[in-house]
Amino acid sequence: MSTGRREPDDQLVLALMNPALYDHPVDAVQLIETHISWVLLTGSYAYKIKKPVDLGFLNFSTLDRRRFFCEEELRLNRRLASDLYLAVVPITGTPGAPRIGGEGPDGEGPVIEYAVKMRQFPQEAQLDRLVEAGLFDAARVDELAAELAGFHQRADRAPADGSFGTPERIAKPMRENFEQVRPYLDEPERVEQYQRLRAWSEADHTAHRDAFVRRKAGGFVRECHGDLHLANMVLWEGRLLIFDCLEFDEYLRWIDVMSDLAFVTMDLERRGRAEWAGRLLNGYLEQSGDYAGLSVLRSYQVYRAMVRAKVAVLQRRQSTDDTTRRRLWKACGDYADLAERYTRPVRRWLAITHGCSGSGKTVLSGAVAQASGAIRVRSDVERKRLFGVAPTARSGSGVNEGLYTAEAGVRTYQRLAELAHTILDAGRPVIVDGACLRRGQRETLRAVAARCGAPFIILDAQAPEALMRERLRRREREGVDASEAGPAVFDQQLAVQEPLEPDEAPCVVRVRTEERIDPASVMAAIHQMTGS
Repeated sequence: MSTGRREPDDQLVLALMNPALYDHPVDAVQLIETHISWVLLTGSYAYKIKKPVDLGFLNFSTLDRRRFFCEEELRLNRRLASDLYLAVVPITGTPGAPRIGGEGPDGEGPVIEYAVKMRQFPQEAQLDRLVEAGLFDAARVDELAAELAGFHQRADRAPADGSFGTPERIAKPMRENFEQVRPYLDEPERVEQYQRLRAWSEADHTAHRDAFVRRKAGGFVRECHGDLHLANMVLWEGRLLIFDCLEFDEYLRWIDVMSDLAFVTMDLERRGRAEWAGRLLNGYLEQSGDYAGLSVLRSYQVYRAMVRAKVAVLQRRQSTDDTTRRRLWKACGDYADLAERYTRPVRRWLAITHGCSGSGKTVLSGAVAQASGAIRVRSDVERKRLFGVAPTARSGSGVNEGLYTAEAGVRTYQRLAELAHTILDAGRPVIVDGACLRRGQRETLRAVAARCGAPFIILDAQAPEALMRERLRRREREGVDASEAGPAVFDQQLAVQEPLEPDEAPCVVRVRTEERIDPASVMAAIHQMTGS
């Protein structure tokens, strides 16, 4: 949704441009207007007023409805940005002489409007601006992944017998995108592209109908954000805050958590940051464990790209500025092109890491995952998930005790094999980050690749023993990694490891990790092995 600044044509809003009306210091009032709201920026605070419109997909036509949706906006956004969303405030008096946040003139007068009062933040702190300026980094991506995973975990779940998240409800807005855009397309190649995308979307929805049903039955349809793109996120006082939840249509908010995640990953890719999109996806999956959601993620990414294509083409129709119209038409085409890229199959492969603790496997697997778009699963994280232990929590288990018995090891590798199969079935390459020191562990995962018809790769992480021991000591001191392996575990690994054998050699990519890893060279070797 684009915004524009101009003189208001509404009497109330024009009156509210007067700085003297506010109960806090205001030097000047700035207006931002969209097709559904006015936002008055006063310096310290912003006041958002809903327009009295009925656009079909939303209805703010009565004062009672506007009050209700203001209250909904406050409720929903306090889940993620309580520091920003302060109150719903009444506006009293008359349109020509209003009072905001208090009684009317002389203490009398009915409420004539409502506004959501928020703390004002600089627009350059929005994540879309930070990404464009190159000020978004890996630490912020990881912070966002943890925030989203935690939010979705806390969010209320849709009733199993309700209409939220049914295949029919999922299909409705997907079809509406195409119906609403088609009348404004006039270039033959774009018309043909939209026809292809619509046909793909219909076929994909039919193919994934059972998956949509399973997702709802599994509790993954929840009260989400609904409009989770980068312009609705801000860096506020050192923290990432997510704001502007979709309040006007509950069916667009009670959705699969993967639909929420699809929006932000799509937005990052659209802005040329595919590596951040992959890192965000992997971080979210590692936190949530929702690898089964990959089966529908592409469906939702295509849908979200088409939402933005629709917004761009509709904004183009409303604009009279030639430069703006050209920019919006390009944006529409870019989103459609991205949607079509999502429809194309991706070359699948299964890679495992190999090496003792401290050999650099996790750094290696993370670099390759970010460079390739592969999904990574970590043995240290999944082992703890099996036992209900948080990734960075300490279990207190010693060698051959607790989480690290032989039986726990067998269960862990069975779980890794199941997840690898799930990810490959979803059409994604996968990296299993584990020691894989025993031949049987490697064979378990190699069998998964064979069943799925995917190439199998062993990333053999190599480093001097002294360096590996120093890494383990440093990791123990810091205590922030999922791995609990210390010197005793390392000594045991040296004693029981089963070296790679000659028949495994054709699958092996050896990587020295004592210096900075070069993902490009590793990816070149993987491409050579996989023929991609």
